[in-house]
Amino acid sequence: MEDTVEHFPTLTETVAALRRGEVTSEELTRRTLERITELNEHLGAFIHVAPEAALDRARVADEQLSAVLGASSKSEATEVPTLLGVPTALKDGHDVAGMPTTWGSLTTRDETGTVPPAAASEPLAATLEASGAVILGKTQVPEFLLNCYSENRAFPPARNPFALDCSPGGSSGGQAAAVAAGILPGAVGSDGGGSIRIPAAACGLIGLKPNRGRVPSNDALSNVGQLGVNGPITRTARDAALLMDVLCHTPGHDRIDRPVRAAPEPSFTAVVDAALAGRMPWGERPLRIGVSTASPFDETYDISVSPEARAALDDGVRRLERAGHDVVDARISYDPAYPDAFFRLWSTVMGQLPLTGQEGQLTGLARAFRDRALTRSAVDLADAVAVLRGIEANVISQYALYDMILTPALAMPPRPIGWFHEGFDITDPASAEQDYMRQCQYTPWTSLINVVGLPAITIPTTWATPERGNYPGPVPMGVHLVGAASSEAWLLALAAQLDPPTTPRASLVA
Repeated sequence: MEDTVEHFPTLTETVAALRRGEVTSEELTRRTLERITELNEHLGAFIHVAPEAALDRARVADEQLSAVLGASSKSEATEVPTLLGVPTALKDGHDVAGMPTTWGSLTTRDETGTVPPAAASEPLAATLEASGAVILGKTQVPEFLLNCYSENRAFPPARNPFALDCSPGGSSGGQAAAVAAGILPGAVGSDGGGSIRIPAAACGLIGLKPNRGRVPSNDALSNVGQLGVNGPITRTARDAALLMDVLCHTPGHDRIDRPVRAAPEPSFTAVVDAALAGRMPWGERPLRIGVSTASPFDETYDISVSPEARAALDDGVRRLERAGHDVVDARISYDPAYPDAFFRLWSTVMGQLPLTGQEGQLTGLARAFRDRALTRSAVDLADAVAVLRGIEANVISQYALYDMILTPALAMPPRPIGWFHEGFDITDPASAEQDYMRQCQYTPWTSLINVVGLPAITIPTTWATPERGNYPGPVPMGVHLVGAASSEAWLLALAAQLDPPTTPRASLVA
């Protein structure tokens, strides 16, 4: 395959082109399907594609768009949904009516070896459908979304578009790979321990984890861990803001019926547009940003900041200072009880699944997690949750001294396929201890933010060929910014101000 350079339209550009009639949804959808056919053998991003259903939805979208374009006056034109006609996909942990949901696991297959299609769309898919998006397929994930890399026993691994021997991260790895490779103009991921921010960072994109209680389709208030949220993976801050408005303000999908939820934000797009015009939501003053490489895993594992991660952090500091912000060293400390408490909570989901008799079909990591979960008492889990809620309060009080906290996005460059369970077969439960340790070493800063519920964003800062390893060329590294409660708009405005290098070369290395 030739290494070609081309412009991949942003989500904002794609929406505008559809609204102006410069392109039809059917044309865009056909191009997207053609690009999947061309690239997926190398990329492994998509595990299911529904071309005919997608083209049917695209034609319906075109009829709606044509009606608007043909209206003789604004009063005759009806307001169209935000993403009307835009091709997209969902990671393979969300039900879309008519499509299979495998969760990256052989255990979801029936006796014929197939996975039955979902009878109905879950809330996230329903929100995107109501916004007019054309959902054309499902993308690769780790088994039951457990890992920070997108490999499983059911399908070929997802690969990083800028280093095909490496992982795009996880668990939204297929989503990030598809955006970075120019297949999708933007995507929505889910994040329970870093699953938006990790793949966005590994693929040179912007990834936003919203505040707990922000996104109706997954508010992180519906389960005992209160970890998971849905959020955007995009090339630009404005694209991320647009997707946040879709997730939070799509009519009929914009309510969170909870006594506690994030502070209202009428329009994330309006905040970013103002920031791009020089009007920042924090006013004329500089932000006070505390920088730290301390992690809650430091006393349990050997956590090292690679030269590439350090260079990306230093570049992030320089960018922030050039923008006029005050960046200071932050002395942050973490309760050493965090790693054990988080592991007990994180692995519990495997004990909740009805998999009796199917354990032999799991990956080694998932099977080991299930064995641990099934031997854990309710008191053990309650104790872990109590520890984490105490850590939540302590961390928020430390972070409150600053407007934002800055850390590296990842501790190392993108990891080679198979690196996490290196030396073991992926089916071997004996791999679990090494696998989980390496995941914590690769991404030691993300899971804590799910525990405390604050919003956070990853932004690329550098593209360079790592000193060690067999990389074909430059790969992205970036920074991780954690905001105060309900401050997603500030994080997006800062990302817009920094104008990060998300696509210095729009090419696929093969």
